[in-house]
Amino acid sequence: MTDRTRSQTDWLLILGFCGFLFFFGVNYFGFIGADEPRYAQIAREMLVRHEWITPILGGKPWLEKPVLYYWQAMLSYAVFGVHDWAARIPSAIDATLMVVAVYLFMRRFRPGLQLDAALITASAAGVIGFARAASPDMPLAAAFAIALLSWFGWYESGRRLYLAMFYVFLALGTLAKGPVALLLAVVIIILLAAVTRDWKLIQKTLWIPGILLFVALALPWYIAVQVRNPEFFRVFILEHNLARFGTNLYRHEEPWWYFVVVMLLALIPWTVFVAESLLESARLWWAEKSKLAHSESAFDVFLILWLTVPVVFFSISRSKLPGYILPAVPAGAILLAEYIRRHVTEEIRPSRIVVVLHSVVAVLPILPALMIQHILLLHKLPWIAGTKIAITVCVVLAVAIATTLLSNLGLRMLRFLTLIPVVLALAAVLKIGGGMMDDVLTARPLAQEMARADAGNLPAATFQLPRDLQYGLSFYRNQVVSNYDYGEMPSSDHVLVLPDRLNPRGLRSLDGRRISFLGNFPPQKLAFYWIAAAGRAR
Repeated sequence: MTDRTRSQTDWLLILGFCGFLFFFGVNYFGFIGADEPRYAQIAREMLVRHEWITPILGGKPWLEKPVLYYWQAMLSYAVFGVHDWAARIPSAIDATLMVVAVYLFMRRFRPGLQLDAALITASAAGVIGFARAASPDMPLAAAFAIALLSWFGWYESGRRLYLAMFYVFLALGTLAKGPVALLLAVVIIILLAAVTRDWKLIQKTLWIPGILLFVALALPWYIAVQVRNPEFFRVFILEHNLARFGTNLYRHEEPWWYFVVVMLLALIPWTVFVAESLLESARLWWAEKSKLAHSESAFDVFLILWLTVPVVFFSISRSKLPGYILPAVPAGAILLAEYIRRHVTEEIRPSRIVVVLHSVVAVLPILPALMIQHILLLHKLPWIAGTKIAITVCVVLAVAIATTLLSNLGLRMLRFLTLIPVVLALAAVLKIGGGMMDDVLTARPLAQEMARADAGNLPAATFQLPRDLQYGLSFYRNQVVSNYDYGEMPSSDHVLVLPDRLNPRGLRSLDGRRISFLGNFPPQKLAFYWIAAAGRAR
């Protein structure tokens, strides 16, 4: 195979896998959780108002996050129309750009395993999950990954173009989710300088044209939003950065080891080999630390820092959410590619225990994927004939993977063999569980039922429901949804959604108002009623 043919094949595989892993079936189910519909609705309101500076939710400024994702979603809406799947397109595109950047970096600086590194990055569970989410997490992760790859490209080649790219994408990361992108990059570079005993590295990185480029790209929006909204500094910097990090103000407290577990899950199906490559790279660094000025050793240390610094940093935070450590996932993929390179070049076979554990972890997601309908209905994995068949499929596939990896083919087949269960698991989730996930976990079918029942897009309100549904209804009905739990009760005619075990006629606050049953939504055990305007007789 010629280099040109190999390159064309690589691009077909990258685009094909990214298309399937990130784009295919993004419309199979609606928004899950509270964040997706909230971010999507902000972009919609900004687009309607032609507002490019201040994020708007429910007609009011919403200053918790910077603006990059909203800009991307607004452009997506302008092209595709306002849909939930259109709000997810920016994350899918950003994830694809990140995978492409990994491929191009490896092809330029570590040729031979560039396709492995790219596809390992693309198929990590954390990347797949957030590439399909309408949120700023993937824009941050992609910008941060491209920034760090650009920085190391400059470190190794000395070309200022790469350093300029570092500052550009660092600015985009700052526009995606705030100063955390800059802070993490600074910590990683300082630690690398300390480990390599090259303190001039910090001075060289502080390149004036690059700093001006960063300021020119990142600062204008921050200045503009502060001028328009004087409370921005307090809300965004003091509350949603400093207070979120140092206190449990937003009730996201988790144990200190939380992000270790999240990282292990985010790296599935590659978790076992990434852990093994991390340990091996650390051992090699310790054995050869006197030679650390050599770029090969420095690259391993760079990847170790990139992988571990976000985990350690956010483990200190009082507020913890899974997306925080997404920027570290590409480092694990590249570290594994370097591990494969060493073992294939030196003809070292991995240990049997590592191969067996990897085979089990790789196929394990297939089991819940095949049984997803039962899990959604029963909230557990039932012991039925279908479960036994799914377990059998997993065992056969795990044995096949382990046997092949322990053969003479070894790690050369790791990428191909591991991608098989990834494709099978995602296909099963989408094709078998997509419809039920939509019914059980999202507000989309509920909003459709309500539209058929009230036929007038009346104002809506909720009572004793999770905020996921409140924000979901806000997007799918394109209106502010009130919450009875907080005393938000529309005085006009409106639709009230509540658990079907409750009867609104028992609410004292509705005394004197006519109440009519409109319908129910059995998949989520909900009912909805027409509530007449205040003062209207029953």
